[in-house]
Amino acid sequence: MDLVTARMRIAPELKMFLPVSRRQEWQEVTPDGTSTLGHHVESIGIPLTEVGPMVVNGRGVPPSYQPAHGDVVEVHPVPRPQQLPAEPRFLLDVHLGTLARRLRLLGIDTAYHNDMDDPALVVQANEERRVLLTQDRGLLRRRALWLGAYVRGSAPADQLRDLLERFSPPLRPWTRCTACNGELVPVTKDEVEPLLEAGTRRSYDAYGRCADCGQIYWHGAHSGHLEEIVQSAQIWANNADNR
Repeated sequence: MDLVTARMRIAPELKMFLPVSRRQEWQEVTPDGTSTLGHHVESIGIPLTEVGPMVVNGRGVPPSYQPAHGDVVEVHPVPRPQQLPAEPRFLLDVHLGTLARRLRLLGIDTAYHNDMDDPALVVQANEERRVLLTQDRGLLRRRALWLGAYVRGSAPADQLRDLLERFSPPLRPWTRCTACNGELVPVTKDEVEPLLEAGTRRSYDAYGRCADCGQIYWHGAHSGHLEEIVQSAQIWANNADNR
């Protein structure tokens, strides 16, 4: 090892953030007396939101540590499930609308707007103490953001599984409005009958209504597909709990 530099060993789970040409196990770092370890990690493309323990020469250090010549650094991913001070609440960026609806289907408190820019997302995440979920690494690197997470996967099912494994949120299916995130309250058929189509009135007897937007819900033609999403999520959650 060249003692005029430091070396960082990047965990396999974090190599996805590196350029293909730099996905080797060890990364060389040139200490300059001012740059922190956190800066060096982010400079090669890894958001600090995805980094867990960092170990230098066998001892744990914070991101503010300044590497020295000859240091051997190990960079680990965030442990799963990630521990939060309270039950996780999420805010999703504009590209994750399908994931937002699936999280709400599972009863997870999920804010989503299809027209909110990055600065506004950071403000809402901070004010409401929501974990900001995104696939935009630049957004995760904003210094003002209190907490964020990179969503792995391109398909909504893979994204959902990633989030359940990472945060292990309690699941309460069928308790939130998938349109606005409001809580659903049971209502009698008589209360909502004037708002229903004739076929719906004939076919269904159990209804819920969003306390915020008034949307009415019942187990209709699409409930089979939604049940599959819920059942798969419950299996993933149980497997994560048993690891």
